[in-house]
Amino acid sequence: MSDFWNDLQNFARAPTAASGERGTIKAKANFNVSEDVAALRKALEGIGTTEKMLIDILTHRSSSQKQAIAKAYQEATNRILVNDLKGDTRGSLENLLVALARTPAVNDAKWINKAIKGAGTDKAILIEILASRTNKQIKELSAAYAEETKKTLVQNLKSEVSGDFGKAILLLAECARDESTSVNADKAKEDAKVLYHAGEKKVGTDESKFIEILCKRSFPHLRQTILEYKNISGKTLQKSIEKEMSGDLEELLVTIVKCALSTPAYFAEKLYKSMKGVGTDETTLTRVMVSRGEFDMLDIRAEYMKIYRKSLYKEISSDVSGCYGDCLKMICGGED
Repeated sequence: MSDFWNDLQNFARAPTAASGERGTIKAKANFNVSEDVAALRKALEGIGTTEKMLIDILTHRSSSQKQAIAKAYQEATNRILVNDLKGDTRGSLENLLVALARTPAVNDAKWINKAIKGAGTDKAILIEILASRTNKQIKELSAAYAEETKKTLVQNLKSEVSGDFGKAILLLAECARDESTSVNADKAKEDAKVLYHAGEKKVGTDESKFIEILCKRSFPHLRQTILEYKNISGKTLQKSIEKEMSGDLEELLVTIVKCALSTPAYFAEKLYKSMKGVGTDETTLTRVMVSRGEFDMLDIRAEYMKIYRKSLYKEISSDVSGCYGDCLKMICGGED
């Protein structure tokens, strides 16, 4: 058995770290709101913006500390911090600093709203966010979404997505995923058999079985199911999905499989692709770095090193420059 499958077998039974323990953006000890507000005002109200100060504060405070800063800033100035950041910075740096100043739920809600609004739907963003977030995160982003749009996320999605892809996305948006950490090996084996008979073993594919299992079972259960599937079919579940499905549904189910195996590895791949080739996809780079900074950036860095044999910090350094690059390096948190 390859190292990967050995690792997976151990991993399927391993407890997962509590959220936030693996982030690079941490709460500041001896946090002083009024000092930070004064420093931000100086940076934003003086002649020319001192980006270094903005970057330093926004990458070295936890989300709840930043919300306390934003509240105190508004009380002191009668202005909204996010609006002042928008007024004083430009382009990719502006997007990055504004996202750092917002809560993770508000960011996710805004990214999803942007993906849905206008002509056509950016399904890749829906897939990335809804396949990788916990039920708690999805509930929080749904609340932020309803506050912003005055409609529920599920309502809006129903008018945007359809077919099997729509069914799967709605299950994720409705927090249908079981989140228990205990794994029943017999049930996992049963699910692996169901998937095998719904795909590889069948003429045509029964997509509903794939959707039911991949959108509702817990990640630890899915890891065990992926293992059992390999034993039964001799193929990886990802390869079978790629052979049996196409389009958005394929992309969504493959993403769920990747996140079940290792969410940090999935995001390491997203970061790699955002910097690979000609030009940089700064929108994706910003979104992933901000959304994972306080959550599991240390694990993403480790996976990046393992998969690509390169340090994420070095890759960012050689790919982006200026204050935008400096800020991303701060979120990355160091070399490996």
